[in-house]
Amino acid sequence: MVPFRRKTPEELLLSISKLHRGRLKILIGAVSGSGKTYHMLKEGAQLKRDGIDVVICAVSTLQRPETAEQIGQLERVASIHWRLDGQEQKDLNLDAIIERNPEVVLVDGLAHRNRAESQFRTRLEDVLFLLEKGISVITTINVYELEGADEAALKWTGIRAGCTVPAGTLELADEVRLIDVSPETMLKRLKDGVLGNRPDPAISVRGNLAVLRELSLRLVAEGVNDSLEKHREELGLTGPSGASERILVTAQYHWNGSLYVRRGQQIARRLNGDIIVVSFVNQRKSLSKDEQAFKTSIKKLTKKVEGKFEELPLTRRRKLPAALVRFAEENHVTRIVMGHSKQSRWQQLWQGSIVDGVLRKLNQVDLFLMADRAEHEGERIMPVKQRNDSEKELFRRFSLEERERQIESIRRGTFHIYIGAAPGVGKTYTMLSEANALLRKGIDVVIGLVETHGRHETLRQIGDLPIIEQQTIDYRGTKLKEMDVEAIIRDNPDVVLVDELAHTNVPGSLRKKRYEDVIHLLEKGISVISTMNVQHIESLNDAVKQITGVTVRETVPDAIIRLADQVELIDITPQMLQQRMKEGKIYAMGKVEQALGAFFSTGNLIALRELALREIADDVDERMESWDRNKSLRGPLRRREVIFVGIDIRSNAERLIRRGFRIAYRLKAEWHVHYVQDGSPWTEDITAKKDALLHLTERLGGVFEMSKAESKAHIAATLLTAANRTKATQLIVGQSNRTFWHFLLRGNVVRKLLQSGRHMDVLIVANRVPDK
Repeated sequence: MVPFRRKTPEELLLSISKLHRGRLKILIGAVSGSGKTYHMLKEGAQLKRDGIDVVICAVSTLQRPETAEQIGQLERVASIHWRLDGQEQKDLNLDAIIERNPEVVLVDGLAHRNRAESQFRTRLEDVLFLLEKGISVITTINVYELEGADEAALKWTGIRAGCTVPAGTLELADEVRLIDVSPETMLKRLKDGVLGNRPDPAISVRGNLAVLRELSLRLVAEGVNDSLEKHREELGLTGPSGASERILVTAQYHWNGSLYVRRGQQIARRLNGDIIVVSFVNQRKSLSKDEQAFKTSIKKLTKKVEGKFEELPLTRRRKLPAALVRFAEENHVTRIVMGHSKQSRWQQLWQGSIVDGVLRKLNQVDLFLMADRAEHEGERIMPVKQRNDSEKELFRRFSLEERERQIESIRRGTFHIYIGAAPGVGKTYTMLSEANALLRKGIDVVIGLVETHGRHETLRQIGDLPIIEQQTIDYRGTKLKEMDVEAIIRDNPDVVLVDELAHTNVPGSLRKKRYEDVIHLLEKGISVISTMNVQHIESLNDAVKQITGVTVRETVPDAIIRLADQVELIDITPQMLQQRMKEGKIYAMGKVEQALGAFFSTGNLIALRELALREIADDVDERMESWDRNKSLRGPLRRREVIFVGIDIRSNAERLIRRGFRIAYRLKAEWHVHYVQDGSPWTEDITAKKDALLHLTERLGGVFEMSKAESKAHIAATLLTAANRTKATQLIVGQSNRTFWHFLLRGNVVRKLLQSGRHMDVLIVANRVPDK
């Protein structure tokens, strides 16, 4: 609920001033040629059709036919032409724009330095001047033209920006939209000569394109996260949003403090999260010489890993759990990293256990307990980077099975997926636009199945594309339509369009899911372009439920995403999506108010957008690692991990399995799911639940195992025996819902695991609930 707090005079003045100021929208892309100008002009044309007074100035189409075509009837205000080092430059004609006084001006290339005699030194200053005059601006920029990102781009790719804008420029914008494009698409544009005759040679390297793409995805995701946290604060919501990770490391001034920071950094990088390091100190006692040295070391290391360091006062040890949990909740932490307890069971009873105290107070935060491997492996620092055997692999002879797999891969069709944060972002429209472009080039493209949902713009895009008629299936006396896979195979096109990848087929179809139809088409050598929303990715099911309160029933295994040759995000701001909703371009007008108050609420759309940006960024990083481990922005892996998930069939097992998969996938780890039978009778319901969990584990690529304990008191020991047998490095279990008195009378499985499992990392997953 929005707070009823009265606005301060300063807030009122700021709100009034914003009424007179123009709006700024920035379209950001990885590199030149990603389609920013095309989409800017397309938005301008739509605004003009909606009755908005739009002009363009200093827009460069670089003679790209599709981009030039978008100018259409847009009025142009002549720019000021001049030359620099033989290259033509265009400056904004501010006087002419002010005299014309349009509602919106489209301006290319925000990172531009004006000629010496200009009123302002840079284009950004020009734009800010226009905004103060009440003229809105839509403009474009490349990620490496932002200060900060330019240094990362130079380090990783060798690409140097000719001109940059300050790091906080994106924060000045009312809207920031990412124009995402895969390296494969960019390389094809280069090959076709779409990007001109003299593109930067560094841009023709696939790894460089991937690095810049990931930089832009993560940069926009960070901005979205800031707006999400602000929105949640305004609504009075607490706890993590579910869209991103924030890791809190508690490190005392001791020799192993730096180990915890490094482990926290590794977790943060693999999960694409922020890191905070906190130390609690008794201010009544002075730090010893050694403690002062450790403090300096930890602060220096925290700065090096780009974390935030805080030192907090603590008067008594028993108050540490409450202080730690309070700090975690205030900072929207998703996971606390700390060391295993060194205390014996009797010491914990006498002195109190910090871990127990934290677990009793934690609500929506995971707890990660880091093993002290020094006792077991003599390990005091993270192992060194593994040797790269890629050169040796070049000369190794393929086995017969490997040759057959290579041949099948060559025969297989190309798979391209468009992903969006929500329905209505334009996935189908973009897919049809691409198909029309392919058709003009002589590629045999057909529509296997496209859902237009009655949207006129999407319907118009079908144009001359051939449509394969759907088959009719009789289900319980009702005639239902479904994609005719066999008819597509008989037609044998080069490319087929298949909408809504997560769709469940009508009972009686040859295959249960549409993604299974797609795999069948790919195996027949037919390329597929498809669409889906981020909430349909299997392993994100729990995150989506936490964000929206909705359990998504139709999902696509993560392996299908990895199967795709290209995955591209269709990014759209929540403001644009809600506006499209209000205009009836997504749902019928009668459903608009209900949708805006439910799934399409501002908070949901911001969080889903961030989730989509981060998921595609992770996908880019995973693909880069498969090409060249050294190119991974999240850093190389440091040791072989084995993930072991202990589940209770009766509570939240699906969530633990999905969490185990996501961690194992990011760590390139082998992973197991284990259930210990406690002697309770098997019912039909429990058997069905076990079979469903087995199927989920196998669908995500894990190994499902079961064992039997002598009694309920032996569950923890049986589980640890199974974990040790697999040489597990990380144990994942759920936070118990049992009461204190139940623990006192019958024992606590989690506590027993922590007592006997100190030689491995233990992640205790919180029982998170959706926001109300």
